[in-house]
Amino acid sequence: MGGGFFVTGTDTGTGKTLVASGLVRVLAARGEKVVGLKPVASGAEPTADGLRNADALALAAESSVSLPYGLTNPWCFEPSVAPHLAAAAVGAAIALDQLVDWYGRASADARVAIVEGAGGWRVPLHPEGFLSDLPERLGLGVILVVGLRLGCLNHARLTYESVTRAGRCRFVGWIGNQVDPTFGPLEANLATLEQLLGGPALARVPTLATPTAESAARWLNEPRLLAALARRP
Repeated sequence: MGGGFFVTGTDTGTGKTLVASGLVRVLAARGEKVVGLKPVASGAEPTADGLRNADALALAAESSVSLPYGLTNPWCFEPSVAPHLAAAAVGAAIALDQLVDWYGRASADARVAIVEGAGGWRVPLHPEGFLSDLPERLGLGVILVVGLRLGCLNHARLTYESVTRAGRCRFVGWIGNQVDPTFGPLEANLATLEQLLGGPALARVPTLATPTAESAARWLNEPRLLAALARRP
């Protein structure tokens, strides 16, 4: 099993999937055996093959290691609600030991795994615990996607404190994603985030006309970010 990175966000709708799938694309283009994973997803469409979540499909499309959908996204729920509520509605329990076992199988053939969370860092699991228990148990490196919009300074700092306080994960760094094109003053806010999060952004993705892994990868192919990914947890 290779190194693993957990991509979390300051909130829902910050662009975790855009960044995570872009990272997988960048690494795959550099010849890495990389797999994108989405352990828990809510908001899925019924298909002839079962429920499918768009975020998980985006990650799988960029991976250089091919997996059955059930390994890419083992807990998939139809309603677009908080994952623990979606799981409870269908009587599905998600235990930490199950997540750890799944990660070992899903990442076995990859040199690096990019694991996308759901919502923010402390999203609850059903019946207890948090999705962040997975990266904390495994010691995965954590990449924080900061959705650049009003309120992100507080959310970013609180997430940073929660990630680093327990000392179980390495905070790899943060990536700014400009979800609000009117957010400003931009440079002053970025400077504040640099102070709050212990260093400059590993990369910054501007507002994209077509937000795809391909368009995001152009902005993620940054030396600072690549160097951080090379330091495997």
